[in-house]
Amino acid sequence: MFDEWQAQAVEEGVTDAQQVSVPGRPSAFAGADAVKYTAEIPDPCDGDDDIAVLDFRGLYAHATVEVSGDRIDGEGAVDHDAYFEPLRIPFEPTGDDRVVVTCRAPEDRFGGLHATEAVPEEDAVPGIWWDVSLEAHSLPALDRIDVRPEITEEGARLHVRTSVLTAGPLDERITYSLRPEGESKTRGMMERAHVEADGPGVTTVEHTIEIRDPALWWPRELGEQNRYTLRAKLAGQERTVTTGICETAFEDDQLHVNGTPLSIRGVNLLTDDGADIERALDLNANLVRAHAHVLPQSVYERCDEQGLLVWQDMPLTGPGAFDRGRGIDLAERLGKTYEHHPSLAAFGVHDDPVAAFEDGLGSGVLDRLRVRYRAWRSSYDPEPARAVAEALPDRPVFPVVGGPGVDGDAGSYYPGWDYGDAAGIDGLLDRYPVAVLAEYGAGALAETEVADAAGFDAAKHDRHVGGAVDESQAYQAGTLQTVTERLRQRDVGAIAYALRDTDSAGMGVYGVDGRAKEAQATLERAFAPVQAFLADPDASESAVVVVNDLPQEVSATLSWEAGERTGEEEFTISPNSQWETDPVSVDTDQIRLTVSVGSETIENVYDRS
Repeated sequence: MFDEWQAQAVEEGVTDAQQVSVPGRPSAFAGADAVKYTAEIPDPCDGDDDIAVLDFRGLYAHATVEVSGDRIDGEGAVDHDAYFEPLRIPFEPTGDDRVVVTCRAPEDRFGGLHATEAVPEEDAVPGIWWDVSLEAHSLPALDRIDVRPEITEEGARLHVRTSVLTAGPLDERITYSLRPEGESKTRGMMERAHVEADGPGVTTVEHTIEIRDPALWWPRELGEQNRYTLRAKLAGQERTVTTGICETAFEDDQLHVNGTPLSIRGVNLLTDDGADIERALDLNANLVRAHAHVLPQSVYERCDEQGLLVWQDMPLTGPGAFDRGRGIDLAERLGKTYEHHPSLAAFGVHDDPVAAFEDGLGSGVLDRLRVRYRAWRSSYDPEPARAVAEALPDRPVFPVVGGPGVDGDAGSYYPGWDYGDAAGIDGLLDRYPVAVLAEYGAGALAETEVADAAGFDAAKHDRHVGGAVDESQAYQAGTLQTVTERLRQRDVGAIAYALRDTDSAGMGVYGVDGRAKEAQATLERAFAPVQAFLADPDASESAVVVVNDLPQEVSATLSWEAGERTGEEEFTISPNSQWETDPVSVDTDQIRLTVSVGSETIENVYDRS
């Protein structure tokens, strides 16, 4: 549609404009504070078409857009400062129009992950990241539909906001039709709403659709991913949005989905690549956390389809004050943009508000290596983050995710990496209890040669292991196994950091190219919905604990091998609960636990050699 885009850095001594692909993040401009993108706009209109609409997705982070055609609202350049919110610009094409988009690096604290060293500079180039399209419409035109599902005592309802573009006075009706997706036997329905406008511009219509006996959307472990398609029609035009009905709550230190408890097994996403959703599912994860950045709609759609829950952070991370009013505004816009997705399960506001071992949390190498989890305390004030949390939609919200001593709503604890050893997770949780550990893990090499990899602390890594890839990946796998298994036995929500590296080394269990590290298989085993663990992996005798995260009772057989000693026991375990054996002798280098459920077997292996 746009054959050629030219890009140019906006600074003194700029180079000549270069041809670039849009959408994208042209690496030639890595490190630039601002980049200007220019393109000729073909006239898409024919016949009865009155206007063209430019639709931008992912304008990072602060953008100004100028269109040479006449704007339908009579305004000039458009300023846009929420990259996750679509920007639609209607205008009357002349056949000789240009668009100029100037994107700037974050001008406030809300650049999120991409304003940190966790990603390479080429991944944070200001630009049009996700999509740009050009549409043609006759007037009046349906411009945008926002949907907020709500479960009620009588069933459910959809709160619908429809934006209509008009050329003049209007007195019409919008027809809404609702149809279930897939094989759901739920009936569809049709309703109408009145739309009235005095003149040209944008008019918003609010309407509520009641649904009797709704087919709820469930995570894949709990049920079907039932969804609905809402279609709006006006003057021969139509626009659709797909949604689902799902209610999440955080009660008694556990996530509940449509009233059913679900133990969190998740992983942090540092990317917005839809292919990572399949990788997360391969890990047996039931939730992904968009770590201090916002996922595009296309990734949410895959999560809706696959039954994977999303914890959506605000794009806010690291120490420092932020503007509360700006945060509240972004929270409201974030909710409006994404709350129609049934996979949206929870929100986070401020990530890691205090740097580790600063602000009274200890300092120096000895603290990091031989920490005894003394009573760390921080002077961080969580009140601004809690004020922003109030503006988010009705989902569980974790205003603060932080390390020990921050008194966060969810934890960011790194035993075995930042301090102590992995087994110290029990001491940390005893002193600084949290219901959800939103970050934990260790870094590992993915390649032999690593130089200044983004998001990777090489000095910290070298304090634990040498430079060999095998040793590095084995240490990461062991750390993740120890912490994850303890979290599952304590019924603490576990969200490992992270799914995939952003550079040649990192905290991911996959490399930047998508190839699995050793820790991938380790985390996949530890995240199995039904799995057996040693209660004390370092002891000569240990009970075996079987965890069942499924919503149904499980009848199974547990077998164990410890050298020449073997054993077997049949048992039944209730939904979302645990079952434990008497202590068994495991005084050997390798212990193998096997749970058989029908024809399926789940193994867990401990190598203490």
